[in-house]
Amino acid sequence: MNLLFLTFGPNIKNHYQANFAILSFLRYQQELNTIYVFTDYPQYYERLKEQVQVITVTQEQLTAWEGPHQFFWRVKIKAIEQLIKESPDQPVMYVDSDVFLYQNPQKLCSQLRNGTAFMHQPEGRLSELPSKTEKRMWQQVQGMDLGRFKLNEHHQMWNAGVVALPSQHNLAAVTLALDICDKMCAQQVTPRLIEQFALSVALQETYSLREAKPWLAHYWGNKDEWNEHISQFFLESHLKNFTVAQDVARLQQFQYKSLALIKRNKKTRARLIQAVDMLFPPKNQVFIED
Repeated sequence: MNLLFLTFGPNIKNHYQANFAILSFLRYQQELNTIYVFTDYPQYYERLKEQVQVITVTQEQLTAWEGPHQFFWRVKIKAIEQLIKESPDQPVMYVDSDVFLYQNPQKLCSQLRNGTAFMHQPEGRLSELPSKTEKRMWQQVQGMDLGRFKLNEHHQMWNAGVVALPSQHNLAAVTLALDICDKMCAQQVTPRLIEQFALSVALQETYSLREAKPWLAHYWGNKDEWNEHISQFFLESHLKNFTVAQDVARLQQFQYKSLALIKRNKKTRARLIQAVDMLFPPKNQVFIED
């Protein structure tokens, strides 16, 4: 399969997350054809130039991919589409930068080659999801006519941290996802989950869809703690001048299970911390003088 990462903007955290994710896949290179990184900051992948193919994306390209409604996350679907058009006979797996592989993916790849699609995990039927955003979204999209079917109460929302398309009907699936995304944008549907739901519905309608969670972990709900450990991993690598191969081996000792993937702190705690910072600002600060 071809593996796809998208990283945009100057925030270095997104880039070292992607580097970490790429290293997690390099242990199982026999399952991969090519690892692609679409980015506007190619310099952050120079160390991996022998292992990945970096595609520099310009602002003009990003703007075109955002489409007529300038919806940024449409970029994810367009990048998948581009890779499919370039290699239509290869399955494509898109992975968010805050995802990593922690189990041998042989069975996943076998199922993918045989026509099973994957997303990270199901979140439930949109018609039954409890948040205000999801309820509003369901009110806006229920019954939307997409030609051969309408959006209905059985369509599920899946987490789009992983999106894997088999080669059998990949162009049809991504074209359907784009159509759903654009129609929701045109009708000014609540934008936060549009591309995720568009991909969820497209893969449900095109393939048998299963979760990638048994092989890939997604730490979207505890990024601060993971970023701290990942930055320490790469700082040690830099100071000790480790090779990429040595870092791949070091990952086998990384304490994946000691860190929560999701950690929900109460809002009251955040408000108290903010209040304390305001009441007791730092004093006696000393700076370099000219």
